[in-house]
Amino acid sequence: MKIPKRIQPLVDDGLVDEVISRLMSGKEADVYIVRCGDEIRCAKVYKEAAKRGFKQAVKYQEGRKVRNSRRARAMEKGSKFGRKQQEETWQNAEVDALYRLAEAGVRVPQPYDCLDGVLLMELVTDEHGEVAPRLSDVTMSTEQALEDHAIVIQYVVRMLCAGLVHGDLSEFNVLVDANGPVIIDLPQAVDAAANNNAESMLARDVNNMTLYYSQYAPELLDTHYAKEIWALYEDGRLHSDTELTGHFDESTEAADVDAVLEDIKSVLAEEQERLEHLKEANDTD
Repeated sequence: MKIPKRIQPLVDDGLVDEVISRLMSGKEADVYIVRCGDEIRCAKVYKEAAKRGFKQAVKYQEGRKVRNSRRARAMEKGSKFGRKQQEETWQNAEVDALYRLAEAGVRVPQPYDCLDGVLLMELVTDEHGEVAPRLSDVTMSTEQALEDHAIVIQYVVRMLCAGLVHGDLSEFNVLVDANGPVIIDLPQAVDAAANNNAESMLARDVNNMTLYYSQYAPELLDTHYAKEIWALYEDGRLHSDTELTGHFDESTEAADVDAVLEDIKSVLAEEQERLEHLKEANDTD
């Protein structure tokens, strides 16, 4: 097929020898099957922010660290240079996540290179060498559903132990090869410790997967892995090999609303006092 404009630089640099076919078009990228020497890989071409269908990207980027202060300032100002840096940060987040998660024991595609918004990585295939199907296109027995659900939940735990939450995990972002589930699509992965939305995103990830597998194993609907995982994480007791039960006892202790209000009043009073002192100091000057 004709070489897409965005992949041409990889061809010019000798990283890609042939574009075989277009694999899919998603909300954030187009994916192509390419030949690199004797190997068949895939090239993920990220769409520009204006064309990307991924909603609320800012919420996912909260807490991401930019080491270069000039880049950070430009991104905050929203300048042309800053927007370009924002795009590179979004794209590089997936590369970083792939390496971190592979090291943590999560099955993900192996990345090879990322150049000008194109991520070159492993093409996940089935036992026949064909492109591995998405989980959404796979049917299974109850036993297989329970086994694969347990694997995916273990991957969620390992991700969290590595400091990440997928943020968009569903049956459409999991491939199934001969060895089981493979997690894909990670540019929106969030920093579990620095993003205020991490808990709700993890809950959604876990609940999405549980709901999908429950159509084959209805007993999964009675589990509460998300709450159990996050509680263990907050207590510092979550490890990559932690054995989960799927049960979680909600606290019956009533919130002390009066104490919370007193704390808020105290903070406001301190801030008011600080502002008054600042005003007095300015008047003196």
